[in-house]
Amino acid sequence: MKNILILPVMALALSSCSMMAGNMMMKPYTLAKQPAGMALASSGTVESKMSGTMVMTTAKVTGLAPSTYYVAHYHLMGTKSANPCESGGDAILASKIVGQTDATGMVTLSGSVEKSVIMDAKYFNIHTASGADGTPADAGVSCTAIDVAMMK
Repeated sequence: MKNILILPVMALALSSCSMMAGNMMMKPYTLAKQPAGMALASSGTVESKMSGTMVMTTAKVTGLAPSTYYVAHYHLMGTKSANPCESGGDAILASKIVGQTDATGMVTLSGSVEKSVIMDAKYFNIHTASGADGTPADAGVSCTAIDVAMMK
């Protein structure tokens, strides 16, 4: 009887491993408030999932201004600080994601980009945008250090 139960359990475990191999998920990163956020109490997470050569990024953020556009993108490491979010690195514009908050100040930003484009990214930053085109209107309201190179 024990042998009969072990086989289906092993088959299930192996099939879940093969499903995971095609879609690798990075650990979720926690967004922290930045000085440009001023009175905003933003918080949230960023998750990235790799499928083939593409990285799908989803950021869920609360505590932002209601009915306002925000833009997010990956950044390279800058030289102003050892802290990635304070380093002032260049934005990787191909990774731009734009969205508008709801009436409660919540937004979910989702987009995908080739892993090779963001391979050297060191942080993910969210800015207030001047409009639907996603032009940043500040230095950033929320940020997290991130390591894309760890994705396989």
